[in-house]
Amino acid sequence: MSNVPRNTLYAPQALPVFDEVSIEQIEPAITQHLQDNLQAIEKLSTQQHPSWQNLIAPLEELDDTLSKAWSPVGHLNSVMNSDELRAAYNACLPKLSAYGTQVSQNKNLQTAYQSIKDSAEFSELDAAQQKTINNALRDFHLAGVDLADDKKKRYGEIKSRLSDLASQFSENVLDATHKWSKLISHKHELDGVPESSLAGFAQAASAQQKEGYLLTLDIPCYLPIMTYCHNIELRQEMYSAFSTRASDQGPQAGEFDNSDNMLEILALRHELATLLGFESFAHYSLATKMAESPAQVIEFLEDLAHKSHAQAQQEFTELQAFAQQDHGIEQLHAWDVAYYSEKLKLKRFSISQEEVRPYLPAPTALKGLFEVAQRLFDVQFAEVNDAHLYHDDVQLFSVKKDGKVIAQFYLDMYARSKKRGGAWMDDCRVRRIKQDGELQIPVAYLVCNFSAPLAGEPALLTHNELTTLFHEFGHGLHHMLTNVSCAAVSGINGVAWDAVELPSQFLENWCWQAEALAFISGHVQTGEPLPKALLDKMLDAKHFQSAMTMVRQLEFALFDFKLHLNYQPDAPRAIQAVLNEVRSQVSVVPVPEFNRFQHGFSHIFAGGYSAGYYSYKWAEVLSADAFSRFEKEGIFNKESGQSFLDEILSRGGVTEAAQLFENFLGRKPSVDALLRHSGIK
Repeated sequence: MSNVPRNTLYAPQALPVFDEVSIEQIEPAITQHLQDNLQAIEKLSTQQHPSWQNLIAPLEELDDTLSKAWSPVGHLNSVMNSDELRAAYNACLPKLSAYGTQVSQNKNLQTAYQSIKDSAEFSELDAAQQKTINNALRDFHLAGVDLADDKKKRYGEIKSRLSDLASQFSENVLDATHKWSKLISHKHELDGVPESSLAGFAQAASAQQKEGYLLTLDIPCYLPIMTYCHNIELRQEMYSAFSTRASDQGPQAGEFDNSDNMLEILALRHELATLLGFESFAHYSLATKMAESPAQVIEFLEDLAHKSHAQAQQEFTELQAFAQQDHGIEQLHAWDVAYYSEKLKLKRFSISQEEVRPYLPAPTALKGLFEVAQRLFDVQFAEVNDAHLYHDDVQLFSVKKDGKVIAQFYLDMYARSKKRGGAWMDDCRVRRIKQDGELQIPVAYLVCNFSAPLAGEPALLTHNELTTLFHEFGHGLHHMLTNVSCAAVSGINGVAWDAVELPSQFLENWCWQAEALAFISGHVQTGEPLPKALLDKMLDAKHFQSAMTMVRQLEFALFDFKLHLNYQPDAPRAIQAVLNEVRSQVSVVPVPEFNRFQHGFSHIFAGGYSAGYYSYKWAEVLSADAFSRFEKEGIFNKESGQSFLDEILSRGGVTEAAQLFENFLGRKPSVDALLRHSGIK
């Protein structure tokens, strides 16, 4: 990163030039953008006769300019974190929050939007423009535009503080994850761990000029230890370190503790919601979602739990019996569950993730993913070789339709130091018509954290990693294949949060289809696709412990929703007590008292899923049901693929998600397909 003048910091019509981002210039550049925008908004909002063309179009231009400046900063903070970048990023957060509050509470701006809504022009606008205006008027209210001045001020203070707390929460998890490591000198301490993982651990040690095997809490290291390592003491040590990250427990107790952050986040969210007239933050959250009431969400989750719990309990009882009878284990601890589950799976189905891995080299899987998208949606993909990238792992691809580039995306697949864990899609550019009439194509960031390739060899994916890749690519397609040109409802913008997981979960289905795996897979040495016998074993094992998986997700969702729904400011319940109560209701696997899962639950404390984690299950119902059409008509049926593109992927947030689903399937969604797909009787 170098020092460059502000006017070349971000090329406005081009993609980010990451290697020219100057950390020293970030805060002054963002500050200048905010000042420029506020001056422009003041003029725009006080016009005599506001219209789409003289108000909303230039506002969209201002938003886009700011987004282009901030997007690479936020992205780099997640994938190339450093103390200097973090400081610059955090310095901008309160300014961006204050700006957002000031704009969304601008009474003149609200009045201008309302006057367009009430004018003759409104009926002449297209559906996307009308939805943009309606959403904006809703959001003015949700931002407190109607509040008294003192309450408006308090709203702004809360939003700014919540922004800071979310960043701090995320940083604590990142720091706690990356501070812990363990160097193993003797290979026998890692007996049972696959050679592919051992090679990665050795490569990690070598990168730090050390001999042996370096273990970390990054998922590509943590999961192989928990799943395969015979060394029970090591499994227990790593489980304890992982499950207590950023908490008051474990090897780093108190060092990156998120306890106070969580309490303050919940208190401020509740205050924000009640300030706006909502009973709870859960009620506030649903104002922009498909679900109509908290009662409906609770009923949905508890109904799934009721239908799954008995089978989940049976699955865990079988695991306990297997561990005792076959391995002499009297008590099954949390750090034993993945290990003995893998052994039971191997005994019952003669298959493991490691057996599949050689058939899923990352380049072959990626090529297969592109082939699936091409067959379904008639789009093609090409790598861009002269792009400005921020790391050697990263690739840039163009998406083409009828020979024309319609979108692009960055792909960042592998775990590394100073990169946030997990997998996600984010937008770099949104599809919109610029004021000069030119079409701006959408650009996405697609990020995963798979095991990095070893020297001279392609990375080999597990089947779970393959489904993760397809999942994030489904989000990417939703962003990139939109035909909407109003930024506020283009791509994933304006889509109800509990429907936004539909395309991502939907695309995962192709990871289980023989017709697709014939070209998604290819042995790393021979190129041979996944053998039918191996796929049959995978399909037989697909529903292994599926009810245990279901109740685990329901535990997360119910904990999140009840935490926000039942918060009492005068006597807030301990977060651990809420989690324990939910676990007693739905969980089947005993959890040790020191476990502090919630302290690393970034989805709800630092992401967009607060009082909305139920969205994963809600959208899974939609995705399983949507795929049922392909099960009947053929997984590469062109008419079905075109219909999904036309009715779901391309429509952005213009039409309500429930209506889009009915347009595609011809009826309301049913939970039956999800239960069938999950193997729950």
